[in-house]
Amino acid sequence: MLCAEVGFPVLQRLLSALGLQLVEVPLSQPISHSYWGAPEAGLRHDTVHARADTPVHSLLHEASHALCMGSERRAVLDTDAGGDFAEEDAVLYLQVSLASAVPGCGAERMCADMDAWGYTFRLGSAARWFREDATEAREWLVARGLWPVPALELLGDIA
Repeated sequence: MLCAEVGFPVLQRLLSALGLQLVEVPLSQPISHSYWGAPEAGLRHDTVHARADTPVHSLLHEASHALCMGSERRAVLDTDAGGDFAEEDAVLYLQVSLASAVPGCGAERMCADMDAWGYTFRLGSAARWFREDATEAREWLVARGLWPVPALELLGDIA
């Protein structure tokens, strides 16, 4: 699923509800602060950069990185979110969870898109990991006040 399929106004409302910003980059331009290069999303401070051809999984992944790091790290963040394995797992869990707020996406589609892109999980798929092996990731989020997502109830009405 690409950002163009959802629409930037919807995605901007989603990120805004989470305290983040979204910059829509013209298709003819490179994506600033992208770790993987275009069409993957970029991240600097509290701002996600994306184009119409950016996968939604990439946008939500970068947004989740911004949410999972502390404000001091976010203030100097430019392109490489860093973090340890536990934080990366929390990012993945949040990414899948936030997909429910994206019209036409949801956790199942997010997991399928993650698998197609090449994310790897010890249970073989993002969906199995999310259902059967993500307890520690959720606990990481809970311990930092990031789960349940305070704005998730509001996000259901963003379309």
